[in-house]
Amino acid sequence: MCEMLFFIKRRLLNNKETKNATWIIGGKIAQMVLSFFVGVLTARYLGPGQYGIINYVAAYVAFFTSFCTLGISSIIVKEFSDEPEKQGETIGTTLILRGASSLLSAIMIVAIVAVLDHNEPTTIVVAILSSIALFFHVADTFNYWFQSRYQSKVTSIATLIAYAVTSAYRIVLLATNRSIEWFAFASSIDYLCIAIVLFASYKKYNGQKLRFSWMAAKRLLGKSYHYILAGMMVAIYGQTDKMMLKQMLSEEAVGYYSLASTINNMWVFVLAAIIDSITPTIIQLFKTNKLMYERKNRQLYAIVLYTSFAVAIGFMLLGKLFIRIVYGEAYLNAVEPLKIICWYTGFSYLGVARNAWIVCENQQKYLKFITGGAAIANVCLNLVLIPLWGASGAAAASLITQVLTVTLIPWLIKDIRPNVKLMIDAFLLRGIK
Repeated sequence: MCEMLFFIKRRLLNNKETKNATWIIGGKIAQMVLSFFVGVLTARYLGPGQYGIINYVAAYVAFFTSFCTLGISSIIVKEFSDEPEKQGETIGTTLILRGASSLLSAIMIVAIVAVLDHNEPTTIVVAILSSIALFFHVADTFNYWFQSRYQSKVTSIATLIAYAVTSAYRIVLLATNRSIEWFAFASSIDYLCIAIVLFASYKKYNGQKLRFSWMAAKRLLGKSYHYILAGMMVAIYGQTDKMMLKQMLSEEAVGYYSLASTINNMWVFVLAAIIDSITPTIIQLFKTNKLMYERKNRQLYAIVLYTSFAVAIGFMLLGKLFIRIVYGEAYLNAVEPLKIICWYTGFSYLGVARNAWIVCENQQKYLKFITGGAAIANVCLNLVLIPLWGASGAAAASLITQVLTVTLIPWLIKDIRPNVKLMIDAFLLRGIK
């Protein structure tokens, strides 16, 4: 396994990709260290119940975040490459479209929580404060502009500044014994700081003048609408587990499951950084060298699979000890969900890595079938497994759903089947050199 990771580092990434990924990973490591200690203190302070409420509402925000992006995030890097003279128009139009969808989403979140949890005023207030983050999240559009220019150094610095400010805010809350409502506003502060720094950096690096265009709006939505429904379906099987745990069991069950997810996600920024750094190269190779394009896809899938498998083994061996020492006895019920959900990451990020191939091959139309089937499967699995195994049942449902999403369902679609073959080749380490 060590030799495989060494090969990945030395052979599968070119200099631009390595430098770009290094900045992303370096920034994320700094964020992780900063947020880890604050996150641990916050989880201990709130306890499984209130920690569960925060994550229950966060599931709604994450669910609607997929709608707020309008699918544009999946095609915008290619837009920058295809029409570089219209980058300002593309960004400006995207900001307006996403701003409007964020307002609608925030209203829907509060309305849904107010109906489902009408006897829980605290939960409703947390929903209102948490949904504000959606408005500031639209600024991550600038992140894709820097990504397309291999300048992830800028976004890494921006997010690090935001994490530092947000961490200081949470430390003040802990020191002054504030209520859960104050913690609900933390993510909004985080995204606000990122928005300010990214916009200032965009101006500093001479980004084109931002402007809105109805023609650009039609063009972007015409290319991305497949991703809107697909994103909603992904959100269903990515977030409904927490929603269903809350309604079928308790907020404590959400707390245990959320902690397992939080621990598992502590390292996935590495995969995200690598995928973000290699995606522009894959898009460029599609235009110039089909053999290298396929090889680069295999290499990316191999990185995702073998890195995630190595980490999953570590969680299986050390997860219980880690939770007991760091989070305390109150969270030991998160151990079993962690042992299951740690295998989820590899398949989940294969799906993320596949987006570059989907965009290049113009196969977006099939995403709604893949993600729609996965969403239906996930809800059904949760209905069966949560009553049987609680939080572990939700974890098992998520794992099975991800396997279906990247293997079985795409294999049934003729035009997507070549991508599954690339993934199989990557698993067998075939055709990556």
